Amino acid sequence: MKIAAIIPVKTFSLAKTRLDLSPQQKEDLCKIMLEEILHILSISPQIEKVVIVTKEEKAIELGKKFKAIIIPDNEEKSVNSAVSLADKYLTENQFDASIVFPQDIPFIKTQDIDFMLNYKIPPNFAIVVPSRRFDGTNALVRMPTDLMITHYDEDSYKIHMNTAKEHTRNVSLVFVKRIMWDVDNMEDLKFLLEQNEKPEIAEKIKMVLNSR
Repeated sequence: MKIAAIIPVKTFSLAKTRLDLSPQQKEDLCKIMLEEILHILSISPQIEKVVIVTKEEKAIELGKKFKAIIIPDNEEKSVNSAVSLADKYLTENQFDASIVFPQDIPFIKTQDIDFMLNYKIPPNFAIVVPSRRFDGTNALVRMPTDLMITHYDEDSYKIHMNTAKEHTRNVSLVFVKRIMWDVDNMEDLKFLLEQNEKPEIAEKIKMVLNSR
């Protein structure tokens, strides 16, 4: 099965407004997180191609490093509009399924992707992995790629579950802890660093936090 990962990437300096960090710290943090996610997706046997939708130059550089497809986004519209641009590319290039990931889940591992996709039930299915607070969607799998439109920024995991059920009976809510660990505020960052995961990435993040 031909699966692509989609990552909508907001301009680093405009992202993570709830973090009590300087613009440079936020930019450095976003870069660390995105680079680690791209690394994991690039070595995952499940993922054939990564699609980044962004206008952030540093994200474009990282995408090229990992041979991702770059789709320009002017950010004037929503995350959902960015995902729809990727959807169009995947449909035109005959991908079977897609997984939408955020840019801020740096502790994800390849086995998390394997575990999540063990729930798939072809030929039509959707998988939703919520955020740790159950207020967002940290992974959304759709087969086919145009199974449904996305609903980010709207208490999205519940809406994604309900929308998916309108299109297929094969809908799974899957809990994958490292995918559920995203970074929206300082409490999230503290929680992340308390976990015994990826010490080298945790150390890079601590260096950013100590650069005040």
